[in-house]
Amino acid sequence: MSIPFIHQFDFAYGRADRLSALVTRVICNNPGPFTFTGSGTYLIGIEILAIIDPGPDNEGHLSALIEAIDARPVSHILITHTHLDHCGGARALAAKTGAAIYGFGMHPTSSIETIPALDEGGDFDFKPDATLQHGSSINGPDWTLTALHTPGHIGNHICFSLAQDQALFTGDHVMGWATTVVTPPDGSLTDYLVSLTGLLDRADIIYYPTHGAPILEPKKLVQAILDHRHTRDQQILRELKRGSRNIMEIVAVIYADVDKALHLAAGLNVHAHLEAHLKTGLVAFTGDKLFTAIWSLK
Repeated sequence: MSIPFIHQFDFAYGRADRLSALVTRVICNNPGPFTFTGSGTYLIGIEILAIIDPGPDNEGHLSALIEAIDARPVSHILITHTHLDHCGGARALAAKTGAAIYGFGMHPTSSIETIPALDEGGDFDFKPDATLQHGSSINGPDWTLTALHTPGHIGNHICFSLAQDQALFTGDHVMGWATTVVTPPDGSLTDYLVSLTGLLDRADIIYYPTHGAPILEPKKLVQAILDHRHTRDQQILRELKRGSRNIMEIVAVIYADVDKALHLAAGLNVHAHLEAHLKTGLVAFTGDKLFTAIWSLK
């Protein structure tokens, strides 16, 4: 089953697009191989606003957000997770609006050298003003947002459901333009598959990812991503059955039809699969470097 990706949609950098009566989106001009067209920031509400994922520390984007806010009070700045393309601009926006910053917690690893950075990497200095747990609710006069802990891409990832629209703001947990990169030790493939499967039991009718277009058939996309992940897993194990491999040798085979600019991200995903099997004892490795270690079936 192919994944029904959306690669074309109408937007302009800095433009405030009204997506529903309660949802407005502004996209930052920070396109890249891992941010797609750029980071989308969502303004929720009519009279008093909550803002989801203020994006990177980008002066032009901050100015566009202030224009879209249009002097309305902002009660909450909500962070899906601690990658800089999502939260880097939080403090600057808080200073402009007086709003408190809410998130699941600090960045899960303390070492900036742990994994290769994708685009801007992790925000190792991030500290929310208030923490959210799974099921935490945040209310405005015309909206209710509920936090949904969805570890996988990173351990502190949360989505936010908007009850009034049956909508889910998915951050990087589900994106409509590409599959999500999972990067141990910050992320976990096992957690990701559990979190993703849990979405199938929900009644959301639309997803708003931080990167890319709204997803209008969310369950169809989630199931396709799950199927894709299981297929990739079988491909990785097949390559190991043929003999010991390092990660990039596996990537060269199973991602042969993918742009080589994305092979680093693909390698991190392969690593996540191997780490999951390492914990169950199915595979082993020799060496100590991420991409040069030699992996084999036990």
